[in-house]
Amino acid sequence: MSSRLPQIIPRLLPTTQVRWSSHSPLGSSLVNLRKPVTITTIQSLYRKNEPITMITAHDFPSAHVADHAGMDMILVGDSLAMVALGMEDTSEVLMEEMLLHCKSVARATKGAFTVGDLPMGSYEVSPSQALESAIRMIKTGRMKAIKLEGGKEMAPTIAKITCAGIPVLAHIGLTPQRQNALGGFRVQGKSTASALKLLEDALAVQEAGAFAVVLEAVPAQVATLITKELGIPTIGIGAGNGCSGQVLVQVDMLGNFPPGRFLPRFVKRYGNVWDEAKRAIEQYRTEVKSREYPTMEHTYPITQEVFGEFEKVVEEEKNKAGS
Repeated sequence: MSSRLPQIIPRLLPTTQVRWSSHSPLGSSLVNLRKPVTITTIQSLYRKNEPITMITAHDFPSAHVADHAGMDMILVGDSLAMVALGMEDTSEVLMEEMLLHCKSVARATKGAFTVGDLPMGSYEVSPSQALESAIRMIKTGRMKAIKLEGGKEMAPTIAKITCAGIPVLAHIGLTPQRQNALGGFRVQGKSTASALKLLEDALAVQEAGAFAVVLEAVPAQVATLITKELGIPTIGIGAGNGCSGQVLVQVDMLGNFPPGRFLPRFVKRYGNVWDEAKRAIEQYRTEVKSREYPTMEHTYPITQEVFGEFEKVVEEEKNKAGS
């Protein structure tokens, strides 16, 4: 049959070629593109006392939907270690892995201000090491700013990075990369000394040039007072409503996890993606097993004339082979 294919194929092919692919883009850009959020935008929101919205994303789809939803800021947090890579905690994720995910998020984000988390081990050795990592996050990861954990002790590092023209989002309070030193995931600022330390840290990172600071797992009253004492925005996560803005891990707030998974007290579940995804996949499995899917509406048409010719040629070749 192979010897006849070159003669047959031109008659069977359509006159125009159409590219059919299951790997099509997730969607077009926003119909009415908003003006991209910048540091100036964030400062303006802060001055107007308009809450700043921030959410994590770890790949193209999660960033795509967050950007379409109008988030002011998108954080490629090292929490992706657990929610995207299946690791036990954030300390495991490598710089190369963070950069890969940052690039994926950057490709999807047209409006929001993107921030990339510096992973553990990429900035603690020295300010120079931190600057090198920050530059990679901007150049290779295509982020617009970086985030790092630590307070007063990280002020020289923050100053080094900001002097190079790279915006820094500081992170104090519960710092997950330092959970072993903190005795686990514990609320910070519950004693007078601890609260005063948080304020000292916040003032230090502000003085070093951070454009904003994340306050994680801090009593609401303490976070509100710290916010009032600062001249830069605070982004709360488990720190109450008195902060300048809020951030949540997208997987947590969407409910994209199985029943029984522990959630921190501060997480509000706004959706139930797990149940919906599981329901849809189970229905797909059932319909494939029963041959209910795919139906004719899910297949590509061919004219009866072309199919008839194809069927005839196949039958002729079978007869020749059998003779």
